Amino acid sequence: MKKLLSTKEIAQYLSINEKMVYTLIAEKGLPATKITGKWVFPIHLVEQWIETNTDNYPEPAAQLPPYHGLLIITGSNDPLLDKTISLFNNLYPEHVAVFGNMGSMGGLRALRQNLCHMASSHLLADNEKEYNFDFAKKEFDKMPAIVNFCRREQGILIQKENPKGIKSVADLAGESITISNRPLGTGTRLLFDRELEKAGLEGDKINGYRSEFSRHLDAGLEILSGRSDAAPGIRAIAGILDLDFIPLRWERFDLLIPKDRFFDKGVQLFLGVLHEEPFRILFKENFGYDLKSSGKVVYPGNDN
Repeated sequence: MKKLLSTKEIAQYLSINEKMVYTLIAEKGLPATKITGKWVFPIHLVEQWIETNTDNYPEPAAQLPPYHGLLIITGSNDPLLDKTISLFNNLYPEHVAVFGNMGSMGGLRALRQNLCHMASSHLLADNEKEYNFDFAKKEFDKMPAIVNFCRREQGILIQKENPKGIKSVADLAGESITISNRPLGTGTRLLFDRELEKAGLEGDKINGYRSEFSRHLDAGLEILSGRSDAAPGIRAIAGILDLDFIPLRWERFDLLIPKDRFFDKGVQLFLGVLHEEPFRILFKENFGYDLKSSGKVVYPGNDN
């Protein structure tokens, strides 16, 4: 188990008084959770929070080598993206595309650290009208190009025929209901936590809230196996696993690309696949997607 610090310990760690700790929780998003009524602080998340909020973050010394056939994509996982990577590898055998599942925030950080060519992300802004731009502004000195991969439907995965009678996020607080959750730093967890807040629910009062699964499919498999009753996730997983689904919203799922990498051959070939008929065939085989903006560059305030 990762180390937890008390309020006094975190105040000492940050060299501030305890009153300021509560201010940082409320106003600056200091990672914290309550156990038996007392605040505790996961030190690994606090360290990530400090890094994310650091001004003048030093540029990494390491740089990706010139493109030589290996295309590295990191970030948020998606079944259609997985199939598109396989399609790319079949269409262009002289190239190899690989994916690192790190969640949306992990993908942005990897991109900032020059560890990949593209990052997949679906981070919803505080105004709930835009995706990815606000987070990219915080992470990068130079705004990357943002290309839409797809739109997809987010919601709550539930057991087939809904035996627990779950109709909304508010019902997840029922004593007989257990969920499987997504990790912090993923766009799905960000959306889910906001929906819980709207419903007036505390995550730690929901059974299974701390049971985190790195992929949509893994969270869905927990429901299919009967180990959980519900999970935040995308409609595509409900289709794959024959689960029921409660819709919440359509979201934009994008690819972020540094502008100095945008015209790398592998990047251009991959973006070209999004306009090809084989990609459209993949779309027809999967539920819960909209490709009307796929492959198009998106701009703030122009939610294509």
